[in-house]
Amino acid sequence: MSSSSRFLSVIADILGRALSRRGGDRRPRPRATLRPDGRSAEQHTAADAGRMPGSETVRVDPERVRGVSVGYSPSRNGLPDSGEIIWTWVPYEENDGRGNDRPVLVIGRQSADRVYAVRMTSRAHDRDRDFVPIGSGGWDSQGRDSWVDIEQLYSVHHDGMRREAAVLDAGRYGRVAQTLLRRYGWARV
Repeated sequence: MSSSSRFLSVIADILGRALSRRGGDRRPRPRATLRPDGRSAEQHTAADAGRMPGSETVRVDPERVRGVSVGYSPSRNGLPDSGEIIWTWVPYEENDGRGNDRPVLVIGRQSADRVYAVRMTSRAHDRDRDFVPIGSGGWDSQGRDSWVDIEQLYSVHHDGMRREAAVLDAGRYGRVAQTLLRRYGWARV
């Protein structure tokens, strides 16, 4: 055996023993596919619901949306349904990539995997025609009164829903629905 072959054999033996002591094969793993924000899928949390491309929550102009069917059909089944208050990431009005996690009221179905929802706030908007008061409920841990902003309509993907927070009773939902129907001329189902 030549000296170079012997040298390579010794190196291979040393490496083999080192790998077996460390727990086996330490070959490089394939790199994780990074999302646009630079994090891998494993690094995303439930708080990212509504932000991921393809399942992001998107603001839409209610004046331009036609054919919205507003109906009351809550079903605590893990999917967003009309009449439910869900939590999702909502983009700021500046639409600059920033936003926050907040409750929205689902008002109707957009497609098989998307619903329409209106933004909610606990900031008082008494006598403001763009806000419908709905009182307090299980969606707010502090028990504060809430208002529905009927001018901020969102398209929420099922995967963009972080959690179901509460079901709004039919009476309060009906007041919101009537206001939306009068304002935008949508249909009731």
